[in-house]
Amino acid sequence: EVQLVESGGGLVQPGGSLRLSCAASGFTFSSYGMSWVRQAPGKGPEWVSAINSGGGITNNADSVKGRFTISRDNAKNTLYLIMNSLKPEDTAVYYCAKWGTWCFDAWGQGTQVTVSS
Repeated sequence: EVQLVESGGGLVQPGGSLRLSCAASGFTFSSYGMSWVRQAPGKGPEWVSAINSGGGITNNADSVKGRFTISRDNAKNTLYLIMNSLKPEDTAVYYCAKWGTWCFDAWGQGTQVTVSS
């Protein structure tokens, strides 16, 4: 079955950096676009970033543009989110999500990112 396992979250000070990873299995990773979605406490999910199957096309939400970079290593079946210049408002659980035709058809358990001084 499809499995997505996020890691790399933690506590970081404002202005700091983190790299999140998502280990994928149970499907042909290189054939699917992937996204990062986050959810802050008491809030709905917010799409953060997307990357196409080959990794050549990416896009980010305006709230993270210029600070976050999505990437993937298809040989390792791994998706990454490199987060720089972190802000307290970036605090959320970050989920790795697999693109379906018109929706995300699988997602991981999430990894907590807390940005606080």
